[in-house]
Amino acid sequence: MHLPQKSQTIRRMTGRPNAGYCYRERVDGTAAGQSVLAYLSSRYRHSSETTWSQRIGAGRVRIDGKPVDARHRLQSNETLSWHRPPWVEPNAPLSFAVLYSDEDVLAVAKPRGLPAMPGGGYYEHTLLRRVEAFAPGASPMHRLGRGTSGITLFARNSAARQRMTRAWQDGAVIRRYRALALGHLPKRDISIDAPVGPVPHKVLGSVAGFSSTGKASLTHVRVLEFRDVGGDQTSLLEIQIETGRAHQIRIHLATIGHPLKGDALYPPGGVPAADTRTLPGETGYLLHAHYLRFPPRASGPPVTIECGPPPALRESVS
Repeated sequence: MHLPQKSQTIRRMTGRPNAGYCYRERVDGTAAGQSVLAYLSSRYRHSSETTWSQRIGAGRVRIDGKPVDARHRLQSNETLSWHRPPWVEPNAPLSFAVLYSDEDVLAVAKPRGLPAMPGGGYYEHTLLRRVEAFAPGASPMHRLGRGTSGITLFARNSAARQRMTRAWQDGAVIRRYRALALGHLPKRDISIDAPVGPVPHKVLGSVAGFSSTGKASLTHVRVLEFRDVGGDQTSLLEIQIETGRAHQIRIHLATIGHPLKGDALYPPGGVPAADTRTLPGETGYLLHAHYLRFPPRASGPPVTIECGPPPALRESVS
C-alpha cells in the first residue's frame, strides 16, 4: 500500500513565548550523595553554577515538590524538579505533513530544521509537541536529527507501541534514506558496520560517534549517481539501516572518509569535531528519510509509506 505524501499539513505561528516547563527526574544511584547545586551544575551544563544557585535561591528547584537548599544531599528515589519560566524558543519550521494515520499508528513528514524532541532551548518548537497537539498520546517509535527531513512513525497506543517495537527488533521494519556525501565512493554498494557509542564532547559531556566500545551498527549504502560540478565531487546515495543508533548514517559515512556534504559535526573518521561550537543539532547536511515499510496488524500486505526527497536528493534526469 502506497500513501500520498501530503494528506494534511499542520501549522503554527512562531515568535511568542511558550508556557514554560517543569523538568522532573527521579534521583538514581549515580546522583545520590551529591548536593543539589553540584549535581545540577555538572549534569546540565547549559547553565552556570551561579545561575543554578540563583534558581535554587528563588525556589524554582524542588525536591518532592518542596523548595530545597543548595546544600541538600540527594537521596535515591527523590523527585528533583525545576521550573523554567516562559521563553521565546529559536525559530523552526513548524509545519508537518500527515502521511498515514489509523487508530494505531501515525506517520508524518518532519521538515528539515525542526527538532524531533525537546532540548537545547526547543520545547514547543519540536515535532513531538506538534504531533501531541494533533494526536494526544502519540509517542515516537524513532527519531530524526534536526537537520534530517522525512518520515517519522508514531504509535498511538501502548498495544501498537509494543507491536511495533517487536517488529523493529525482528527486523521487519525497513527504512531507506537519501543522502549527499562528499567525494566519489570507491564502490557502488557498501555495507558499514563500525560500532557507534558515546564519545567525549567538551560542551555536552558526550555525543554519539565512532567508538571501538560502542554498539554494533549496520548500514547499507548504494550509489545512485556520482556528481562533479565545478570540481565539487559528491555522491547521491540510497541508504538502508539495519540498526538505529543516534546519528548512525552521518557517523558511518564519515568513518569511510565520505561524510555528508555540509556536516560540520562528523568529519572523516566519524569522531565529532573538536570545535565545541558544533553541536549534534547543527543543520547544513542533506539527509532525508523517504521510505518506510512495516507489517500489518493481522493479515494483508505490509504498509509502505513514501515521502519524496527534496530536489537536491533526486536523481538527475538524463
